[in-house]
Amino acid sequence: MSMRVLSIQSHVVSGCKLFCLFVYMRKNYLSSDVRHVGNKAAAFPLQLLGFDVDVINSVQFSNHTGYGSWEGEVLQGDMLLKLVDGMDENGLSDETGHILTGYIGSESFLRAVVTIVRKMKVVNPQVRYVCDPVLGDIGKFYVPEQLVKIYKDEVVPLADVLTPNQFEVEQLTGVRIENINDAQRACGILHDLGVPLVLITSIIFPTNAQQSQDSMGVFASERFMLQNVSCGIETESYEDEQRILYVPKMPGQFTGTGDISAALWLALTADSTSSLAQKLEQLAGTMNAIVERTYQASLEKLQKQGISSLEEPKDEATRKRIVRSREMQLIQSASDILNPPLRFQATKISER
Repeated sequence: MSMRVLSIQSHVVSGCKLFCLFVYMRKNYLSSDVRHVGNKAAAFPLQLLGFDVDVINSVQFSNHTGYGSWEGEVLQGDMLLKLVDGMDENGLSDETGHILTGYIGSESFLRAVVTIVRKMKVVNPQVRYVCDPVLGDIGKFYVPEQLVKIYKDEVVPLADVLTPNQFEVEQLTGVRIENINDAQRACGILHDLGVPLVLITSIIFPTNAQQSQDSMGVFASERFMLQNVSCGIETESYEDEQRILYVPKMPGQFTGTGDISAALWLALTADSTSSLAQKLEQLAGTMNAIVERTYQASLEKLQKQGISSLEEPKDEATRKRIVRSREMQLIQSASDILNPPLRFQATKISER
């Protein structure tokens, strides 16, 4: 399978991913003052792992929206189609092996993505579509709510891999997830819609005794279709493999973790030689290392400024300093991307 990825998601100004990769390969490290969300978060780890990445920015903003204010522009669906048509005319999308999508803020743009994915899958049925259905988190929508129906009816059935968080799974399936059985049922609904592999990137079971208050679950579910022959009659059945592991939660909110997770999961699942459990353990190890490094760097920066990250910001300027201190330490975590630390063990979930 081709190692070329077409990544369609948001972009924020600051730093340059190709320069970052060059500097890392020279064994030097950039300062931590680089912002990583959307394509900025996805491209570097994919390139580091050997993928060529063609980037289309769904939006181009000065900074991520966690700051509260930003400037920039939004790409419209017709322009997206023109960009991809231009690539097709010059044979530049012939070698695309993977499509990755993240934040999409409008109906027209989402429908354009559907058109592109369908067209690429007709030309090359082996193209994998990895969809991070960015809808919101912790009970709050980031996008217009009407996009949920489009995702469910048109986008999800095209996806080979889906990487939602708990809130997004609940919106797509209508299942409120309060225990492992609920997670299994929700993933079953997504499998029935046509998605072979689902990764719930962050999940909290309020009634689960196995999960401590300071941890969250990462849940993976893969459906395998089986061909059966009995008395000369062929029938089809399926088998689901499901794994879960728990990782510690870090205090505070860290923007870009979902974007990085989706990119890493694309790379890990492109490798057919490792098991679902191994892939989940590698993903969790790398993400924990990145977030832990980011958290420690944040504490050091805020301490120098005399700010406590545990206290509610007293003014807008302080709040923005806290947000800036939590920019993901992605470049500094290059070694953990190349060599995932194995810190957690994935547990097999029995059938419901």
